Amino acid sequence: MNQNLDKYSIDNTDYEVGQDNVRKWGFDIHNPVFALSAGLILLFLIAILITDPATAKATLDGLKWDIIGTFDALFIWSGNIFVIFCIAIALSPYGSIRLGGVDAVPEHSTLSWLAMLFAAGMGIGLMFWSVAEPVAYMTGWYKTPLGVTANTPEAAEMAMGATMYHWGFHPWAIYGVVALSLAFFCYNKGMPLSIRSIFYPLLGDRTWGWPGHIIDTLAVLATLFGLATSLGLGAQQAAAGMTHVFGIEGGLGLQIMVIIGVTSLAIISVIRGIEGGVKLLSNLNMIIAFALLILVALIGFAVAMGNIGTTLSAYLSSIIPLSNPHGREDEAWFQGWTVFYWAWWISWSPFVGMFIARVSSGRTIREFIIAVLLVPTLVTLLWMSIYGGIALDQVVNKVGALGTNGLTEVPLAMFQMFDQLPMGTLLSVIAIVLVLVFFITSSDSGSLVIDSITAGGKIDAPVPQRIFWASVEGVIAAVLLWIGGTEAIEALQAGAISTGLPFTFVLLLMCVSLLMGLRSEPR
Repeated sequence: MNQNLDKYSIDNTDYEVGQDNVRKWGFDIHNPVFALSAGLILLFLIAILITDPATAKATLDGLKWDIIGTFDALFIWSGNIFVIFCIAIALSPYGSIRLGGVDAVPEHSTLSWLAMLFAAGMGIGLMFWSVAEPVAYMTGWYKTPLGVTANTPEAAEMAMGATMYHWGFHPWAIYGVVALSLAFFCYNKGMPLSIRSIFYPLLGDRTWGWPGHIIDTLAVLATLFGLATSLGLGAQQAAAGMTHVFGIEGGLGLQIMVIIGVTSLAIISVIRGIEGGVKLLSNLNMIIAFALLILVALIGFAVAMGNIGTTLSAYLSSIIPLSNPHGREDEAWFQGWTVFYWAWWISWSPFVGMFIARVSSGRTIREFIIAVLLVPTLVTLLWMSIYGGIALDQVVNKVGALGTNGLTEVPLAMFQMFDQLPMGTLLSVIAIVLVLVFFITSSDSGSLVIDSITAGGKIDAPVPQRIFWASVEGVIAAVLLWIGGTEAIEALQAGAISTGLPFTFVLLLMCVSLLMGLRSEPR
């Protein structure tokens, strides 16, 4: 092969995957990244123990809102760029390039592959927000999108369009940029499966030095803190559901028991690896999720089915105005919701992107982008139309807690909606199981990602290393709840979201670096 055509291959650098690793006590760790990550996490836990959680939350919340208020246009336009970039790559001749080379074949069946993408990407978020978010937008719980008048037919339609906007093409394009970049440089150029590898066209051999160490360490921290935040918030939702359905005494004790249970099962899953753990749970996730979706749709058939077309129409008609950050009269809403979401998706992108990359070898770039952008968006359209549509119908007709009081407790919103449906208790029980299984898959897939980064880009880290990181996620979430409850979890969330700002620039540079790599690939 012409050397110039393959100038970004691992063959053109002296670096060998794992050359800086230290092997001791059953671990195989990339010394600078592992030590930095573990040390900073330890310092964070010490700081939480000696600092008032309310003070920490106020400080990090202030930083978060300063970033959101100052860089709102940057976040919105970056999201637009990522969508356009992914579509352009799919439609270009580069779309025919196969991840792993012309002879590569997919490791996983299409259904299992799609199940893993969805479960890792945002499955749990749909459980948390599919009812609460449309109700919030319609009732003006925290302002309304594009300044529509709350509790009107226009507000109901805009609520569905804005919810889809936050969970549709834009977040999956963010994940897609990271995932495609990682998959291409790992499978086509032989680079380690680590965030730093993407920047080899820009950094050259400095990729293996301190610039690369810093990039990978930030990715580990963003992933770990994001997972710990979600585990803490998810424990609160699961515990709230158990209290609501079974009358079990809720509170801190039940939440920590949920975290212990989820973490224990996640450890078993990461020990079993992709095939025996993550893929199995992801397939189980999808079976339970679609069973619940079909059951809810059949129970509320008239409302649910009639709302799909309305939601799609609202999404397509509102995507352009919602994507424009300039001259908006609803600044408080789009900063508090859209920019918040974009920063959150970007901070999660190293985790989700790397996991998607890991399971996507053998797909063409066009197939990859269609699957990552279109399929989850269609599933989300069905999910939001059914859950959100039934919830808004209850609000309009003043039915149940949502119709009487509006959105009062976000973790309970879905269960309050189920209360007004036939077989509501059964639906709630299935939902609680689904929440727990979604969290297990998020935890185990996230642990495998951190394992890879802290092992210098090796795909299969030793079992003790997998157990270590899966345990650390649970410990951080449990300690935060124990010390400061919701305030400590929200403080960590504010800190994780703040990392979205530097990662926005990282993702924009990824687009440049990926284009450079694609241009060197023989077709």
